[in-house]
Amino acid sequence: MQERVIVSIDVGTTKICVLVGELDRDGKLNIVGVGTCPSQGLRRGVVVNIEETVTSIAAALDRAERLSGKKITTAYVGIAGSHIASENSKGFVAISPSNRDIVQNDISRAIEVARAIAIPANREVIHVIPRGYVVDGQEGIKNPIGMSGFRLEVETHIITGAVSSIHNLIKCVHKARVEIEDLVLEPLASSEAVLADGETDLGVALVDIGGGTTDIAVYADGAIWRTVVLPIGGNLITSDIAIGLHLPFGVAEELKVTYGHCDPSTIADDEMIDLSQFVPDSDDLVPRKLLAEIIQARVEELFEMVHEEIRKSGYDGLLPAGLVLTGGTAELPGILGLAGQLLDLPARIGSPLGLHGLADSISRPSYATAVGLLQWALTHTSFLIGDEELEEDGPTDFISRFGRWLRA
Repeated sequence: MQERVIVSIDVGTTKICVLVGELDRDGKLNIVGVGTCPSQGLRRGVVVNIEETVTSIAAALDRAERLSGKKITTAYVGIAGSHIASENSKGFVAISPSNRDIVQNDISRAIEVARAIAIPANREVIHVIPRGYVVDGQEGIKNPIGMSGFRLEVETHIITGAVSSIHNLIKCVHKARVEIEDLVLEPLASSEAVLADGETDLGVALVDIGGGTTDIAVYADGAIWRTVVLPIGGNLITSDIAIGLHLPFGVAEELKVTYGHCDPSTIADDEMIDLSQFVPDSDDLVPRKLLAEIIQARVEELFEMVHEEIRKSGYDGLLPAGLVLTGGTAELPGILGLAGQLLDLPARIGSPLGLHGLADSISRPSYATAVGLLQWALTHTSFLIGDEELEEDGPTDFISRFGRWLRA
């Protein structure tokens, strides 16, 4: 009995995370290896120093291999950055007169037509995701295969990125001696890990707040509607703390993680933080309320930007499932209440769901993307295990596969 090993690499601005999952004969994914390493060479989700990034990826891979006992040769890799853009596009095709039943080839042709949008030469398609189908005017169809009709229409969500940013990320992974199974937009991956059944049907906004970027995915009618990557994240909060309190960046980060809060009203005026635990020989004291005020100001700015993107989606006030916050910065105390108040939406913190194996160590919002990449692989890829094959759910035709066009 052969077991399939799946690996994910979350190349984040603040940390690299590698997860090793093992798919057993029952289709259950067990996490058997975890490797994390501080990230170097990235800025706001984009590679700015290849050698530093390769070193960080290699270190995380080594730790995951040591823990899992597996040799990592291929992986699913997350991509983000402010260069990401998206739009919705429709494609129409006529069904063959010789056979009015819709087959996979008809769907592929419709997606090809939808994909034929004008994009600049310096951009590349990352995903073409079918949102839904219309057969002879009948809407709301999720899987048209086998239906009879004369005309098939597909609505797709198309995600593109800057060619240079994509190439540099893939070059770093290849230099770490790993081949890429697929490149996946990080908010799509995070959604796989933290969104519950039914939330995408109701309408929900996922907000993944990382160190360098904030990734937004708006879902409506069971499918992705809008994706955005904002060039702001937890590192900017840390920078504000460092500037406001005249501290080194590293000390400001430790202060944020240990004592940070998004609601100054919950903190007593006389509560002080002794900096000697972070800065040797220091006898300075910092009011914890001041720290919270600095954090609150930046987080409010962040959620104002998120609210604007939801308004642009056309679904402001039309997301009954509300807001799901994930990513490392979502672990800040008080952030949930502030988000719900500013966006006037029900809100919850999203942690990875349905984990097995080393679940305790990664059941946190900061691991949402890495876990989601593994779950993306299960949802969108066929795996051969022994004599059985686990097929993907529903018809998908992701035309852009990076291993092909990069090696061309």
